Amino acid sequence: MTDPNRPNDDAAQSAEPVISKPYIMPDDTEVGSAEALAKEAAEARDKMLRTLAEMENLRKRTAREVADARTYGITGFARDVLDIADNLQRALDAVPAEAKANADPGLKALIEGVELTERSLLNTLEKNGVKKFDPAGEKFDPNFQQAMYEVPDPSVPAGTVVQVVQAGFMIGERVLRPALVAVSKGGAKAAPAASEQA
Repeated sequence: MTDPNRPNDDAAQSAEPVISKPYIMPDDTEVGSAEALAKEAAEARDKMLRTLAEMENLRKRTAREVADARTYGITGFARDVLDIADNLQRALDAVPAEAKANADPGLKALIEGVELTERSLLNTLEKNGVKKFDPAGEKFDPNFQQAMYEVPDPSVPAGTVVQVVQAGFMIGERVLRPALVAVSKGGAKAAPAASEQA
């Protein structure tokens, strides 16, 4: 049933369909054009440079973390060993000076053994970056010392460490344990520094 008034569709179907090209905005670059390739190359170069910078930062950060791990990795162990050093010092302090002088050879040997053990322990700690510090006579610094009490002493400037109750320890550039100190009060003011006088 064909319509005689309708044109013959066989001729239209046999011809190739015409595909129109999509409209390209004037500021859009055509795929495969030199501008598109240059833009793509610039983006790839930017990504590569950013990746290289990130890798360099990662390398530096990793090196810093490894160095910190070497220096500060023994912090927990060192803190525990400080108790042993304190106990050795307390044992030595418990023997009065006159008893040391008049002691029999057995007691003298024991005292020397404890002193030698303490020195050996402190030397071993120092080899591993843990150093003892004694701030007696220095100006009080809350970053390195912990004030236990104040002592009225007019012979020294106020804020000076007059007694060390417990020595402090550093590991690398960090405080492992602050020194426990007694600080003077009521004395003369500390002399101003030369730079402050100018």
